[in-house]
Amino acid sequence: MIIRPYQPDDRDAVHDICIRTADAGEDASTSYAYPNILPEIFAHPYTHLEPDLAFVLDDGGSAVGYVLGTADTRAFAARFRNEWLPLVADRYPRPTGDLSTPDAVMAHLLHTPERMVLPELADHPAHLHIDLLAGYRRSGHGRALVDRFTTAVRERGTPALHVGMVTVNRQARLFYDRLGFRPLPVADPGPLTYLGLAIPDLPSPRTSVRTGSPAQGRARECQPRRSVRPWTTGAMEG
Repeated sequence: MIIRPYQPDDRDAVHDICIRTADAGEDASTSYAYPNILPEIFAHPYTHLEPDLAFVLDDGGSAVGYVLGTADTRAFAARFRNEWLPLVADRYPRPTGDLSTPDAVMAHLLHTPERMVLPELADHPAHLHIDLLAGYRRSGHGRALVDRFTTAVRERGTPALHVGMVTVNRQARLFYDRLGFRPLPVADPGPLTYLGLAIPDLPSPRTSVRTGSPAQGRARECQPRRSVRPWTTGAMEG
């Protein structure tokens, strides 16, 4: 098992992983009329816009997990609107009327990338998504993926990152607590809990540093069915 940078040939595997883990870690393909919208919101925009912050877990044959994200959520949301949305909007029109179905909620999220930008999260500008297939959880791979991502954003000078997780997902919360994430108060979080993690500066060449990971475990966030607040899809693994 290795963690390596995302490559264009990984696109189909990432697409599949996103759908197969999008319903609280379970297969979401029967939860939506058009489940292909899920990776168009939570996976492909990141590999398209931020490929240098996309990493996959490779079992020697294909990707079986990934971590994706951005070092600057505000800038990413703007690029999502201006560069990514025009590529997919014709396939998933903006919903009109009541958001009464899971598909309508997802289409709304697709067309409102500004939902990702909350003033309370300004001091934690990076965010990530992590997904692993069921057979590869609880083996330390998630911890390693988060480590790889935090190292990459730290090299860009990012001071902190955040995640949004469904509050009722107790296992995910325990996972993030083990990583060292702490709650971030948000005025109207909806069904979500926002958690933040400070990213320490890179040590100077003369500084002695113990080896180890700032992250413990592995995670995926659960997916609310009808919320229009920003959130991340996925499973949870420890």
